[in-house]
Amino acid sequence: MIGIAPLRIQFLKLADRTPSGLVAAPTDLRAVDPYIAEELVYGRIALAGRILETGGVSPFSLDMPSEAFEEKLHSFSWLRHVRASKSEEACTRSRLLVSDWIAVHGRRIMGIAWAPETAAQRLIAWLSHSPVILQSADAGFYRRFLKSLGYHVRYLSLIAKYAPDGEVRLKVRIALAVASISLPNRASKIARYGMKLDRELERQILPDGGHVSRNPRIMLDLLIDLLPLRQSYINLGHDVPPGLVPAIDRMFPAIRFFRHQDGDLALFNGSTATLANELASVLRYDETSGRPSRALPDIGYQRLAADDTVIIVDTGIPQRLSLSRGAHCGCLSFELSSVRNRFIVNSGFPPFAAPAFKRASRSTAAHSTVTINDTSSSRLSRSRLLGAIMVPGITEVNVERETDQKGADVLVASHDGYLKEFGFIHQRELELNAAGSKIKGRDLIQAAESEKKSPSSSVDVVSRFHIHPSIELVSLDEESIMMRAVDGTSWVFSAPGQTVSIAEDVFMADASGIRPSQQIEIPFQASGTTEVRWLIERKL
Repeated sequence: MIGIAPLRIQFLKLADRTPSGLVAAPTDLRAVDPYIAEELVYGRIALAGRILETGGVSPFSLDMPSEAFEEKLHSFSWLRHVRASKSEEACTRSRLLVSDWIAVHGRRIMGIAWAPETAAQRLIAWLSHSPVILQSADAGFYRRFLKSLGYHVRYLSLIAKYAPDGEVRLKVRIALAVASISLPNRASKIARYGMKLDRELERQILPDGGHVSRNPRIMLDLLIDLLPLRQSYINLGHDVPPGLVPAIDRMFPAIRFFRHQDGDLALFNGSTATLANELASVLRYDETSGRPSRALPDIGYQRLAADDTVIIVDTGIPQRLSLSRGAHCGCLSFELSSVRNRFIVNSGFPPFAAPAFKRASRSTAAHSTVTINDTSSSRLSRSRLLGAIMVPGITEVNVERETDQKGADVLVASHDGYLKEFGFIHQRELELNAAGSKIKGRDLIQAAESEKKSPSSSVDVVSRFHIHPSIELVSLDEESIMMRAVDGTSWVFSAPGQTVSIAEDVFMADASGIRPSQQIEIPFQASGTTEVRWLIERKL
């Protein structure tokens, strides 16, 4: 927790202020599973794809199954399952766990338990589910609980500006705004927390509605917290921070931009599986209800859509190094969905997997785009100090978009990620016809201009197209492969004059964990200027 330790003495001086009570318990829009609450009663805690058998002792005295499990446990976001179950036994068990946490970690500002994002999520969870925690509680526990809430507020207030830039810092500001109206406070203090949230929203939610992280899933996570906050301001009669509603209104069309035909979100820059009921619970508050835009220029994405076919393309790079810790090397990758099926995808991010898998998911090879010599278009740092930031390989992305005389939507984009090391520019062209039944593609590997770097004499290039696990691949001949969905919807992928092959793959963004899948590959050699043309045509 860099930058937080020097604040500890100052923080402890403020530790004697305790809220006088609770004013409100905001709604939690996250998906619930009463089964998790039932397991909790029997001493089994199921989080982040792992199960911890407590054997009747406090889980906070046991070794954790994984770091992701530990984060989820300390965040207490699992309390929503208990609230849904309405079980008195589960409520009692939850209160005991909160009491254990306060006793073990309540004053030890260290480790995962007090990481800024974890502490922010815990504060929101405790406030939102205080009816569960306090059901049948005695006066002594109530006082300890209030005191810990006050402790959280003061801690987060002190470290907010030192928290990692991006969604972590914004979530801290959201948690403080939630606490300001859920606990007794003067109107001036509520307004002050709202103003600080406004400033962070203005900085992080760009004019096109995208979040600076470029991760579609983060926008959903933020809306899950921001929507109840907006409603709480209104219900309690407080002035809504002036920037909150406009930020939410900008984010809704951006969320819709990333929705595929099956209703799930595209897998770019750290996005993973999205529960349909969570997305639905957010979109029902959308009053904009307009069609998704053709582009999100501020965060660098393009969308081509016709009839029931959707193509989403990554045409951007991180805005700054501090925002690249979750960024992927997937520039010019695309995803394709048709009817209610995803056909071509990226591998996605496995949030509960081992670090090696997480790192692999960020490589260019894990995306539906071109790789040269098995090298990513940008490099991921291994620095312990800086974290896995993206060291720029790509410095420039050029994008052109037009509609041709036949009504086809044409996108041409290029990046220079392979210029410095290999002397080549990658240009990708995508054309979707007006009927949404034919996609023409071209991957151009172009030698650098003489004043830059002479290209390598020859490089190995692979155009990869990762296929969703639900899609069956059938090889028709050396140049073409059929992609067939379970509902019978089929597309034929072909590359005239090229060898098109099926290779083993893994899909890392499934709710049940990493799954085996397949990919289509077009390998070729490039020297000077080389292009490969391919076609994806719907089979009627």
